[in-house]
Amino acid sequence: MEIEQKNFFSNIMIEGHAMFKKDPMSKPMTHERIIDSLKMAIPIAIYAIIYLTWFHHLEVTPQVHYTEVHTALDDKIPFLEIFVVPYFAWFFYVSFVVLYFLFKYEKEDYYKLLSFLITGMTVFLIVSTLFPNIQHLRPTTMPRDNIFTHMVAYLYKTDTPTNLWPSIHVYNSIGVFIGAYTSKRVSRRGKIFSGVLSTLIILSTMFIKQHSTFDVATAFALGLIVYVIVYRSELVVGILHRHDAEEEERAVN
Repeated sequence: MEIEQKNFFSNIMIEGHAMFKKDPMSKPMTHERIIDSLKMAIPIAIYAIIYLTWFHHLEVTPQVHYTEVHTALDDKIPFLEIFVVPYFAWFFYVSFVVLYFLFKYEKEDYYKLLSFLITGMTVFLIVSTLFPNIQHLRPTTMPRDNIFTHMVAYLYKTDTPTNLWPSIHVYNSIGVFIGAYTSKRVSRRGKIFSGVLSTLIILSTMFIKQHSTFDVATAFALGLIVYVIVYRSELVVGILHRHDAEEEERAVN
């Protein structure tokens, strides 16, 4: 059974190579385009420093009072250690799609996804700062002894059961799926792959007892709000077009 589970998740990850269309109209990776892509990376690099510094402070600073996050549904969800695989895959999944849009110079896709991610992650930091929270869902002892329970044990040692909602694993998975689904560059097969992997990651947060169903529900609620602002309105596109127009005007002058 364990071998079958390994093969299942391995096959899911291998499918990632077919996620994006081969675009014959894609411009060559010139020196100028590389420079432009690196300039586009500046905002996310700056935000990464801010986010990691703030999050680290939250993790190492003990609070006098924590609000426990728990629902009755949490107690009915079994512990399934195999789901640690998609949980860890999240780190590569989110990074890969962001960097793909960046270096393929898909400006609209990139800035929409970036706006979605940064907005939600900032809300998470503010919530964790103002309302420190904790969960007690993790098993005290592992029910089985295998490579996956060892991975979960390592995760528990490196990540405190605090600062949980809305779940960033869930929120960012939703964001990356929306980014892939709405992108013209991503193939139909890629959209399906993104949807499957995002679903597995979302389920993993509950099956390995990293998050309560409340964390998941609030991530979906926040994702819906930010989706309407970023993807259904012309806010990001309008700002991007005005910036491009100003750049062209400066170049002419």
